[in-house]
Amino acid sequence: MTESVSEELMLPTLANSNELIGDLDNLGSKYLTFKVGDEMFGTDIENIQEIIEYTDMTRVPMTPSHIRGVSNLRGKVIPIVDMAIRLGKENKSEITKRTCIIIVEMEDDDEIIDIGFVVDEVDEVLDIHASNIEAGPQFGADIPSDFINGMGKVDGEFVILLSLNEVLSVKELSALISTDAC
Repeated sequence: MTESVSEELMLPTLANSNELIGDLDNLGSKYLTFKVGDEMFGTDIENIQEIIEYTDMTRVPMTPSHIRGVSNLRGKVIPIVDMAIRLGKENKSEITKRTCIIIVEMEDDDEIIDIGFVVDEVDEVLDIHASNIEAGPQFGADIPSDFINGMGKVDGEFVILLSLNEVLSVKELSALISTDAC
């Protein structure tokens, strides 16, 4: 009546190790999904450093309207972008208890900069397989097409996958930080 330990645990054998390796090829990328207005967006989690509660920030004069200001995060000056304005919405994000700031690390040439962006709410991290990502629309979208990496299909719905390198202009924000630091 007693079975051997290896039968109980179903230990992998050389015969099924190729299946395990094959499964690794089918893994999707992980995307953090969030809402801006009524729309669901996502971005690859690769550059995300942290998600923080919305906090007051210092407005910097003569900055573009999509720059909400700068915030002090553990002694570092972090520019904060209002994603609603940046994506072409008419109004800034309304601040609620679900409003968050997503902090990302962006690289441009040899420069690395931390940038925050305000979203209405953070949803979840999703695995989206490459076969479930289609090219973004070339026309008819409410946001510039170069901001869109693709359209992820999740449970019959689309998630707009953003290219943060395009949405968050590192050169523009670097100039903001260097003038603020003086």
